[in-house]
Amino acid sequence: MIYLDNSATTKPFPEVIESYTTVSQKYFGNPSSIHRIGMESEKLLIQAREQIAGLLGVKSNEMYFTSGGTEGNNTVLKGIARTYKGKGNHIITTTVEHDSIHKVMEQLEADGFSITYIPVNEFGQVSVEDISKNIRKETILVSVMHVNNEIGSIQPIEEIGNLLSDYPNIFFHVDGVQGIGKQTISLKKAKIDAYTLSAHKFHGLKGNGVLYIKEGKRIEPLLAGGGQENTFRSGTENVAGAVATAKALRLQLQNQKEKLTILKQLNVYLREQLATIEGISIHSPALEKSVPHILNFSIEGIKAEVFVHALEEHDIYISTTSACSSKTNKISKTLLGIGVPEQIAESSFRISLSYENTMEEMKQVIAAIKDSKEWLRGVMK
Repeated sequence: MIYLDNSATTKPFPEVIESYTTVSQKYFGNPSSIHRIGMESEKLLIQAREQIAGLLGVKSNEMYFTSGGTEGNNTVLKGIARTYKGKGNHIITTTVEHDSIHKVMEQLEADGFSITYIPVNEFGQVSVEDISKNIRKETILVSVMHVNNEIGSIQPIEEIGNLLSDYPNIFFHVDGVQGIGKQTISLKKAKIDAYTLSAHKFHGLKGNGVLYIKEGKRIEPLLAGGGQENTFRSGTENVAGAVATAKALRLQLQNQKEKLTILKQLNVYLREQLATIEGISIHSPALEKSVPHILNFSIEGIKAEVFVHALEEHDIYISTTSACSSKTNKISKTLLGIGVPEQIAESSFRISLSYENTMEEMKQVIAAIKDSKEWLRGVMK
């Protein structure tokens, strides 16, 4: 099997599963309990929080465990809207955000908030100048994704953070789900107020996430109850999931340090080979503007879902678009946003690599793409 759908989800590291199993079996106590069993669980939870904070270069009291990216994004957007609605009702975001941002914006719009959607250029990047032009005295939040999940564009996060440092009343949120472990970022240097992570995107386990919120920033909680997570996210903590997330993040950042160059070589090889195949258009911007683990392309005249299943016959797994949208058959708003014609966008695919993929696998993938394309062309005649 050659698995190339790592932006949808990654295969958990064996060490992560081992940690989760061990903690689940030996440290099953409720971390809120005051007896020894509970206190042992609480100690592990504290250690996991400190480890993740250390890896991200922030304080442990700025880290909150969540169930993943969707909860993190919903918590931030709705929490800020509720907390600061007395100061303003205007929010700025982009046209290419993940639906866990976009759908929340639609809900907030229905609640009376004014949303400005900034378009992207041909590289899928938002303009800092465009954000600046659209700031109003009522603006309370700017939310921009770190890395686009469909074509891999890297957004100018640090530049946006510098811009917003002149507006202390505007909260700066970054959806970091596709960026962490692939693109270096300093949350402090980029002046980010909140950053969302999802563990299963970096070989952790599904149902686990982390939300960074800068110390001193106040947001009303989405979940009320027992007051866990410093009253910010009530609900009994998933200690085993937190420990597994800390281990996954450590291993992923280690891979980023040691294997990023190899990942770039795989990306370059795929680009060069795909460019030689008739009818293929590559949509991901050049590597200096995008991450190496995502490569989006189209094959003219071939339906995306048909080609995905054709590659499946070779035991190769890619996706048509983001996993959350792949079953809706909607044309990618990101591709339309960068100017890809609708007919071409309908035939788009996403290869998303991990640090575990090899050059030998990429050679097999290119051969399978050529073979499947020719076979489908013959069937369609």
